[in-house]
Formats: sequence, structure tokens, C-alpha cells
Amino acid sequence: MSTKLPIIVVTGFTREVRTVERPGIVAIAGGGAPAQLEQALDAAATVGARGIVSYGLTGGLAEGLRIGDWIVGDRLTGAIDHTCDTAWRDAIAAALPGARVGAFFADGRMIDTVAEKRALGERHGALAVDMESHIAAKVARAHGLPFAIVRIVSDEVGHLLPHAITVSMRPDGGFDREAMRRSLADDPDQMRDVVQTMAQFATGFRGLRRGARLLGDGLACPV
Repeated sequence: MSTKLPIIVVTGFTREVRTVERPGIVAIAGGGAPAQLEQALDAAATVGARGIVSYGLTGGLAEGLRIGDWIVGDRLTGAIDHTCDTAWRDAIAAALPGARVGAFFADGRMIDTVAEKRALGERHGALAVDMESHIAAKVARAHGLPFAIVRIVSDEVGHLLPHAITVSMRPDGGFDREAMRRSLADDPDQMRDVVQTMAQFATGFRGLRRGARLLGDGLACPV
């Protein structure tokens, strides 16, 4: 039996957690609740870990990225500037054929216009955005742990998540179907975009499961 410490995996939705669950993994969903996420990550890191990786769906900030493309972080900008562990980055990229390596942006906000997505990508030289990586990086830095980001594109730079999707994440990372229904009742014209977005998410979740298998038990962590 392995005596190695676990890898801490940070996601947004609990459904992302399920794509990577296995022995040696401590997966924690952020659920759009940063203080709660930081507390949970700090507790897990205090017990002991080999490293922290931000894993899950991501929104593209650069032209040319398509649904299902893998992005591996080399640095993070936004709420915190942090360089990803180079050995872990390279091992992840080698395990995921076609993966793009580049910067992520994260400051906890839900980016609410296509114009801002494009502007953030250009201003920061970032390929993608998520809502958890800055918390994960903060905790990794505090505990002196290697940090990595590997995420799969579930919406392109020219696509804006509809309101019914943005209100559907519960603080525990679950999916709030009632909030989605209320939003759709208020604005039924969202339906087509919601259906498209859910199909994109489904593609992303399938990719996350395949990616977890390709990365192996330690998610390619070289430590």
C-alpha cells in the first residue's frame, strides 16, 4: 500500500469532483464560496498533501480554443500572481496530447460579458478563466506545496454563460435546479443557450474523466 500523501484537487462543481475521485485524492468543490473553500483547503493541507491542483471546467479567454481543449497552467494572475510548478506542469502536458500551456486568470468573479472575457485575455495574456484557482494557489503558497492547474474548455471566448447557468451553483458545489427553473421562468429566451451550455458542460465532464485516467493515480504529480 502506498504511503504517499494525497493530492488535493480543487474544483467548482461536485460533479467535477466525481470525475477524479480515487484513493490518494482529496477533492474539494468550491461552489462559488471562496471563504468556505479556503478553509477546507487549509484544513486538508494542514493534514498533509503532496500538492494542490485546480482541475475542472474552464472558460476560454483566447480565440481559437474549442470545447474539449485542455489548458495546462504555467502561471496564474488575477487575485494572486503565482507560478505553477514547472515539473508538474510539464508532466501534465505530456500526458494530455494537444494540451495548450499558458496563463489562467482567476479572481472569484463570474465574468459577465464577452467583451470583458476578451479584454482579460489580452490584458493578462491569459488563455482561460476559472473561479477557484486563486484560492488554491493561495493555500498552496501558504503551505509551501507544489501547485498546478489543468482544466478543460467548456465555453469559448465568444460564448457568455446564460443567467440560468450562473445562478445554478450551490455553495456546496451542487447543482441548484430550482434556481435554474426560476431564471428560465423569468426569461424563457435563455432556453436555447442553456441547452447549448449544458451540452458543452457534458462534453467537458466526459473529458475530465478521460483526463483523470490519462494523468494516473497521482494526477502526474512528480513529487
